[in-house]
Order: sequence, then C-alpha cells, then structure tokens
Amino acid sequence: MSVITPNETERVWQPQGREAGVSLYLSGAVGDADELFGARVDGLPITLSLVPVSEWIDPVEISTAAVAVIQVDADSSASVKRFERLAAAATIPVIAAAYEPPLALVRSLLRSGAHDVLPLPLSLSDLQTSIAPLREQVAAAQTAVHAATGRLIAVAKSRGGAGATSVATQLACRFAHFEKRAGRDACLIDFDVQFGDAAFQLGLKPRMTVSDLVEAGARLDGELLRSVAVHHPSGLEVIAAPREMLPLESLSNEQVIAIVERAQREYGSVFVDLPANWTNWSLSLAARADVLLLVTELSVPSLNRARRQIDLLNSQGLGDVELRVVINRFEKKVFGGLKPADVRTALGREAAYTIANDPDVLCEAVDRGIGIEAVKRKSALGRDLDLLDAGLASILNLER
Repeated sequence: MSVITPNETERVWQPQGREAGVSLYLSGAVGDADELFGARVDGLPITLSLVPVSEWIDPVEISTAAVAVIQVDADSSASVKRFERLAAAATIPVIAAAYEPPLALVRSLLRSGAHDVLPLPLSLSDLQTSIAPLREQVAAAQTAVHAATGRLIAVAKSRGGAGATSVATQLACRFAHFEKRAGRDACLIDFDVQFGDAAFQLGLKPRMTVSDLVEAGARLDGELLRSVAVHHPSGLEVIAAPREMLPLESLSNEQVIAIVERAQREYGSVFVDLPANWTNWSLSLAARADVLLLVTELSVPSLNRARRQIDLLNSQGLGDVELRVVINRFEKKVFGGLKPADVRTALGREAAYTIANDPDVLCEAVDRGIGIEAVKRKSALGRDLDLLDAGLASILNLER
C-alpha cells in the first residue's frame, strides 16, 4: 500500500475493504482441516471460530459474514435452541452442521430457518454444494448489512495546521451531547497515526490506542473496542491515535475498516479524524463516509491545498462523496482579504460552513480538556458549531 499525496493524482485508488465470507462456528477443528483452512468456497473466504456447541454466539458478529455454518449437537437441547434463536435473528443464510443428524432433527432445523443441514466433519465439496444456490441471496444480504451499519463522518484537512482536529473534537463533543439526550451514542476515532492529538485536546489520558485494536486482528470485538475507548463528559467515546508515530502504510484497508465497522455497530455514529496525506485506507474511509468535512482556512495556500484535495478525490472516482467545505478560523473583514464568496472561485463550490476565529475560548477549552461551552456559554464559535451539528443531523436524518 502506498501513500497518495495531492501531487500524485496519476495513481489510481481502488476501493477496498473486508471481504465477507463463510464463517464456521464449530466446537473443534476435526476432519480434513487442511482442505478448509485458507480455502475459498464459491469465491468466498472461509474463517473458523472454535465455540462450544451450546455457548451463545453474538448475532451481530454473525451478520458480518456472507454465510454462517453453526454446529448443532443433537443430544443437547441447549445447542438446538441456540441454533433456533440465531436462525431467527440472522439477516444472512445460516447452515446447521451436525454429526449423523437424525431425520427428525434435520426437519426441525430446516423449519427453524436453516438453509441446509450438513454432516460433520465438513468437506469443501459439501459446502460448495450447499452454498452455490445462495449467490443472489448472499449478495443481497451483504448489501443489507452495509446499509444497516451506523453513520460515518470523516474529517479531512486541507493541510496540517488548519485546525481540523479542534473542529472534529469540539463538533464530536457537541454531536455526542445531543445524541446522548436522544438515547444514542457517538464515537471519535483518531486515525491521524502520526500527529493525532484528539484525546490530548479533550484532556483524556487513554491507556490504550488505535494500535491495540490493529494488533488485535481477528480478536477485535465490541468488548475490546469499548475497553480501548475513553469516555468524555460530553458523552463522546474517544479512541486515541497511537502514542508512537506510525508509517501511514503500516495500516491496511482491512484493519481500518474492521475497526470502523465495529465502532459503528457499537456506537452508531462514528467520527474519524484523517491524516493530512491520503492513503488507500483513508480514501476507503472517505468513500464509505456519509459525509466528508474538508476543513480549510480562508487563505490562498490553504484553499490551494483544498482544491488539490478535491481534485484528488475526483480523480480517484470519489466525486460523488457527500463533501462539505468548512472554513475554519473565519473572521469578517470589511476591507481586504478573501471572502467566503471567493471560495467558489478557488474550489468550484461554496463553503458550506464557517467556524469563527475565537482563539481565547478555544485555547482555554483545549488547555482544560473541556467543551467550549464550559468556557463561554454563548460565543460565535459555539453558534457556528451548533449550525454545523444541525447540518450533520439533517444529512444523517437524525432528530435534534
């Protein structure tokens, strides 16, 4: 994976992400394991989770697969009941697997929602035969799973120093406050793995960071993600950037998207603070975002960089991303200087929002790790953030 900068628009980015496959939930790796491990069936990768036959399996975890194969013990009523409950909750095709299942059990499992009942030990040919008729259903289920995930707000910066992280943190706190009142959650993930300081700006001291989630790999689950996140008094959950600077290419699409998808399932609305330079994985997040906020300043250098960012997105086939330009540190000037109307000339689009320049309020909020409203109940900065929050709520169809 290579880093893409606005000067390197000749490189073509390809959308990538995790590939849903066939998830096996078995009590042991028996049979011809070498035939199954690392194999593909009907074009889908196979993954194996070792789970006792009566231990509960999270339906949310199952929903991330294309097809799930779940072992059933004919002699355990708890095991049969587990399958029936999972089949009723599943949004994807589920297949039962059992050792020498009696005919009565096969009929019962099929009535409860099993697509098929396979004999154990599993063979690749049996899986292929069972899954082949499901091509269209699998494709529809994957589309439904993606549509059912939570909301993603990506924050990009025209250049380092544009104040994008301050906008992201203060906006996310405000957003989380309103979401909490509505009984919903919100999370901020700092993916600026070299210069990220979102947690620092909010006065948080996390014990764990994004690096811990990346290193978890297949062990990543909701419990681990929540243990890494740090709670802010606004209601926002924050996952901090790594303590040590990491090369941007040290992260992969699969790792980043796995973290974001899990956060969306856990919290609903997820903000991601992106690095200044584009990578394949940050472009993948931009492509998945419900809205992309491009934070810039009303200056010639910053607008020039913003234009190059927009041109890059267009060149990579991301021109239809829901992009909103945010002018940070905005000051009304009677004479001289650029005006918001000049943004259209520079960027080919209007500035959607302006954020007032109020360094005294913002610096005190950052120094104390609090929201700006705790520093000054009413301010131009606060009003602008409220307008931006309301705009996001409208785009995301959230009641306020």
